[in-house]
Amino acid sequence: MRSLLPGVGRTDSEAMNERAARGSFRDPSGFIFIEDGRLYRQVNHDYQQHYELLLSSGIYEHLVQRDMLVPHQEVDVAPRTTDAFRVLQPARIPFISYPYEWSFSQLKAAALLTLSVQQTVLAKGMSLKDASAYNVQFLGSKPVLIDTLSFEPYAEGHPWIAYGQFCRHFLAPLALMARRDIGLSQLLRAHIDGVPLPLAVKLLPWSTHLRPGYLIHLHMHARSQQRYSDRTIDVERGRVSRQALLGIVDNLRGLIEGLDWKPVGTEWAEYYEHVEHYSDEAMRHKSSLVETFLGNVTTGHTVWDFGANRGVFSRLAAGRGAYVVCFDIDPAAVERNYRRSAADGDANLLPLVMDLGNPSPALGWAHEERMALTDRGPADCLMALALIHHLAFGNNLPFDRVAAFFAQCGKRLIIEFVPKSDPQSRILLRHRVDIFHGYTREAFERAFSAYFAIEHAVPIPGTERLLYVMDRLSDMSPVRVTGTAN
Repeated sequence: MRSLLPGVGRTDSEAMNERAARGSFRDPSGFIFIEDGRLYRQVNHDYQQHYELLLSSGIYEHLVQRDMLVPHQEVDVAPRTTDAFRVLQPARIPFISYPYEWSFSQLKAAALLTLSVQQTVLAKGMSLKDASAYNVQFLGSKPVLIDTLSFEPYAEGHPWIAYGQFCRHFLAPLALMARRDIGLSQLLRAHIDGVPLPLAVKLLPWSTHLRPGYLIHLHMHARSQQRYSDRTIDVERGRVSRQALLGIVDNLRGLIEGLDWKPVGTEWAEYYEHVEHYSDEAMRHKSSLVETFLGNVTTGHTVWDFGANRGVFSRLAAGRGAYVVCFDIDPAAVERNYRRSAADGDANLLPLVMDLGNPSPALGWAHEERMALTDRGPADCLMALALIHHLAFGNNLPFDRVAAFFAQCGKRLIIEFVPKSDPQSRILLRHRVDIFHGYTREAFERAFSAYFAIEHAVPIPGTERLLYVMDRLSDMSPVRVTGTAN
């Protein structure tokens, strides 16, 4: 069996870093840039005093030692502009994810991290000037603040300037997810500066008016925004003592900690408890095949598991040291996966909510502030287990479209073919007219052979399914398939 291509290579990481850097242009304090395939952060002279205070106060060291802030090194690299004060090289984030891809508990963990950082720095004479959810990334199950330029000196009597942003980016979407519907997390995809509070309070149940935390931080906050929307004053800039400010942060923490969502009642949340198409022996065989097909996947490699559910097979790759991103459409399955990862302290397994029928697009100014899913690859290896029939029957996606998309996303592919005769296929087709006449093993192999070299196709004992392992063709140039649906 051929070995995997190397881990995130210079060309691939250079491309992803370049795309990631495009979203940092809004901050006058500095920006991200790329040099020789490496990612750097330029600190401008305007931020010099703030940066020096961050270091001299011990805040930077305190946060880094507690894994709350991504570490950096000051490096001797030529800056991009003449107003530069320092150039930093931050530690690498293996995979950039966004709030609209996080589970409920991930967004909650990111919110609590932001509040913990604010409480910590207030005690040492600084404050967060930004409370954007995009300033947080996940290293496996652990959230970490990535923006070294988010700190400013605290001035006695001044309120928390980032309070409104925190409410839009964290409190409002979490409240909507917990109190109304988990799917409202996708409002963050439509509103990349956070859910507008007037919209949030319209969607929240009326009973939230009776809860002091909701009343103050959401309902009254939204009313004050609307009341003063046509005035030049900032209603969040009244005088607030440090003790009162700490009280507000503590009150927000209590409100966030009290929010919960039970990951039940969705279609795939209990998938592995109720699968009837796999006997215990078949599952053991499938796991063994996946282990074999993972081949030389090891530390330094990236694996994307499409349709990962709760990460049963993802953990086989993570056990080899690979950094595994687990994608699934079901928020309950992702929630359960994350809760287990957080409990285990997984450093190399990242569950995310992703609808492959409508994957995350490029968003923001000029479509460059937030990367599309395909901009964040290619991964060294993809897994697509028990998925192809859902894409075909549930999304009317022809094999050639799926093959082209997978070829954009990864270099090696472990994929399970599920025939029409499989019990799960019959369930999907039960209430549909069968228009999928091209859904055959031969058509599947023909479509994927245009992008991948098929190494092995092995039957899974006790089922009619086959497990394939393929390598992307080395001479394949990016292709956009233009054709009709099945």
